[in-house]
This record gives sequence, structure tokens and C-alpha cells, in this order.
Amino acid sequence: MGNRLSKIATRTGDDGTTGLGDGRRVSKDDARIQAIGDVDELNSCIGVLLCEPLPPDVRNALTQIQNDLFDLGGELSIPGHSMIADAHLERLDGWLAEYNGTLPALKEFILPGGSRGAAMAHVCRTVCRRAERSIVALSRVDADGVNDDPRRYVNRLSDLLFVLARVLNRADGGSDVLWTHSHSEK
Repeated sequence: MGNRLSKIATRTGDDGTTGLGDGRRVSKDDARIQAIGDVDELNSCIGVLLCEPLPPDVRNALTQIQNDLFDLGGELSIPGHSMIADAHLERLDGWLAEYNGTLPALKEFILPGGSRGAAMAHVCRTVCRRAERSIVALSRVDADGVNDDPRRYVNRLSDLLFVLARVLNRADGGSDVLWTHSHSEK
């Protein structure tokens, strides 16, 4: 790991650039910085979700995911570097299978909502999808500098966040908020 930050206000970004992990400076609106920022925002949203009362196993999973997202941001900050691996994806797949196995099958679309924790998980899911779009856009402009695993990770993570929203509704004594198609109300 590189040098730790000892001074936060460096003023080096006053010119509209920021430093990558490899020492290069790029514009703050660079596709790589957009992807890193979206992953950081997702991590912050999960931090807000962690302020809610959660089942211990869900709390532990989300805490691990926060650490993974920090690694993912680190990987994105060093073009060509790899920190997210198959083990990260397998862990997400395991949680998906475990939690999804406890839920009834969906017969209708659901709306983001229910308990506060579930609603926050849905917010995290939508921010995760934005991070995924940013990583895909980055890979279009710098295919050699972006590995496949970060994109795969956020794709599966958004699915897990959807499932966790359903789990959190049940943990709070509620259920999914079902979408009502406008034609069915006539």
C-alpha cells in the first residue's frame, strides 16, 4: 500500500485535477474519477444503512462489502491493478443463495420501500447500478486499464442489495411493497 494521507488539505486539486494511485494526475471529471466517486458514494450509502438496526449476519456482510468496495476503489485508482478476485465474487454468490433461499418467490414487481432499512438497501442498490454504469463507461475508454472483476462485483452486489432489502422488510415484521399496475385498478 502506498503512503497514507497525513495531510488532507493539500490544495493540489485546486486546478481541477486529482491524483491516481500510480501518481498520474487526471481531470476531476475523468471517467476513472467518476467510477471511483460512484463506488465511494455507494460505500457511504452502505455506511448510512449500517446505522439502522440490522440482523447481525446482514451487518457482518455489509461491513465486509464496505471493505471490498474500498479495495475496488483502490483497484480503479491504479489502472491495470487487481484487488477484486474470484473469492470476492464467490462470497457475494454465497450470500445471494443463502438470503434468496429464505424468501418467497416474487410474483409481482416490488417498490422500493417497507422498513427504513429496506428502503436504504434499495437506495444502495440504485447507487450500485450507477457505479456499475460508470465502470462500464470507463472500460469503454480504457479497456486495458480496467479488469472485469470490479464490474462483475457491482453487478452481483446490486442483486444482493435487492435481496437484502426483502430480507430487511421481513426482519422488521413486514413484507415487500408490491407494485400495482395502473390497469388493474380499473
